[in-house]
Amino acid sequence: MRRLHFGLTAAALSATTLFALAGCGTAPTTTAAQNVPLTVIPGLNGAFADNFNPYSSSALSGTLGLIYQPLFYFNLVGPQVYGLLGQSYHWSQGNRTLTVTLRPHVKWSNGTPVTVSDVLYSYDILKKYPSLDTSGIWSHLSSVSAHGTNQVVFKFRHADVPYGNFVMGDVYIVPKSIWSKFSNPAKVTNTKPVGTGPYVVHSFATQAYTYVANPHYWGGKPKVHELKYLDYSSGHSAELALAAGGIDWTDLFFPNIQKVYVSKAPQYHHYWFSAGGTNMLYPNLKNPILSKLAVRQAISDAINRSKLDKVGEYGYEAPATPTGLVLPPQKSWIAPNLAKQYRQFTYSPQNAISTLKAAGFKRNAQGVFTTPSGQPLSFTLDVVAGWPDWDADCALMASELKKVGINVTVQQLSFGAYYSNITTGHYQLAMSWSGNGSTPYYLYQALLQPKNPGNFEGWSNAQTNAALTQYRRTSNVAIQHQAIDALEKIVAKNLPAIPLVYGATWYEYSTKRFTGWPSAQNPYAQPAPYNYPAEGIVLSHLKPRT
Repeated sequence: MRRLHFGLTAAALSATTLFALAGCGTAPTTTAAQNVPLTVIPGLNGAFADNFNPYSSSALSGTLGLIYQPLFYFNLVGPQVYGLLGQSYHWSQGNRTLTVTLRPHVKWSNGTPVTVSDVLYSYDILKKYPSLDTSGIWSHLSSVSAHGTNQVVFKFRHADVPYGNFVMGDVYIVPKSIWSKFSNPAKVTNTKPVGTGPYVVHSFATQAYTYVANPHYWGGKPKVHELKYLDYSSGHSAELALAAGGIDWTDLFFPNIQKVYVSKAPQYHHYWFSAGGTNMLYPNLKNPILSKLAVRQAISDAINRSKLDKVGEYGYEAPATPTGLVLPPQKSWIAPNLAKQYRQFTYSPQNAISTLKAAGFKRNAQGVFTTPSGQPLSFTLDVVAGWPDWDADCALMASELKKVGINVTVQQLSFGAYYSNITTGHYQLAMSWSGNGSTPYYLYQALLQPKNPGNFEGWSNAQTNAALTQYRRTSNVAIQHQAIDALEKIVAKNLPAIPLVYGATWYEYSTKRFTGWPSAQNPYAQPAPYNYPAEGIVLSHLKPRT
């Protein structure tokens, strides 16, 4: 999966207000000294900036999940739902009311109790400062209130069961006594954070910072007593450190992971590149030629997805299926009566040519297919310059499409220009990611709902809208499956976006010093150290090797 940080929950930090508070979370100094630290490379970032503000896009890795926690964590690579500050929840009043029972006896890392007022404030602050509400919580909620001292009641404007995951999983709880003092939370440089998570900040330097176990953690003091986050700006130096065995956990991309990492210590060095989403070829459906199903079918038939996997993606990203479902995590959602031809893609240049001919397209003297009015099937394909795997994928697709009479020119753009193009519809073809979630609804809602930011292609369809609404209004799993079955067939038949390969989540780990890591055999949480709040779940499962 392409690693993108579109804000932790807020706009980028725009000022440097120092945040110094008496009584902030600390731990005994002997803890870090008496235990071997777990060492992390949290990506290639350059020098660190001392900021643990949960409302800042520049907050350091671990801010969300290790220090601050939401109510629940919904696993995207397995079926688990973890209660964090929330203990249980239920829907009522036609799925317009969500009631969460809070975990009792939770303390902040400074030893003071967490109250229902803290939870209410953490939602109210998003209403008071709309720029912090990056998940659009208050566009769905009408009110948040307390019921007694241990329940929070969320009133929805309309029944929207899947959005409950965002309400419960995307809002990080902060202490009201601290954050209510600031006029603009996004501008706070939070150097001494107080949270409810399993760790507290122990030390900071621009090249490394450390966490130690939170002695007040509600889940019990973690068995991994110290974490050390190291700064690497060079992929080569990070690769050397990883191969030498000095790194326990990271999320780096290497063209030949078996050679550069695993082979150096195969008994300890491991990786698992789980599917974190589906990479798509997006056609701009406002284009009168790309809006024709026959053209999209021909493009799909002409793409050799196995070559994309083996050549462009180094064998790390398996071909996707026509439904776009992320497999294997979502295999239980595959429609049992889905037609066999929609279960997998067929690479067939001849089918592509036959489809175009049957639809009335003819080849010109240059071998390029044209419309009956003489317009050539000639398109630009946008991709980000410097993303080597995607750049290679797009070059491969352009070559394959040329063979069947479709001319494609790859445009490698800066990320800003690329992202502006796909989000404003100023493109013809583009390779990009897709939405993802604990069920296929989140993929399809992002991909197919009109005016949704992830609906890059501009799809709008009454049948699709009805199925999305059917799912959204119910908490009945059988009815939800009916809605997903309908959406699978629409996507597979109509190719509103063309699934290519699964997007890998880069994740390498060593069992030399610590065991209990998530794996393909035990996918208990998203595995990368940037998957928040999953990184806290991962660390709660780890223990030092004895």
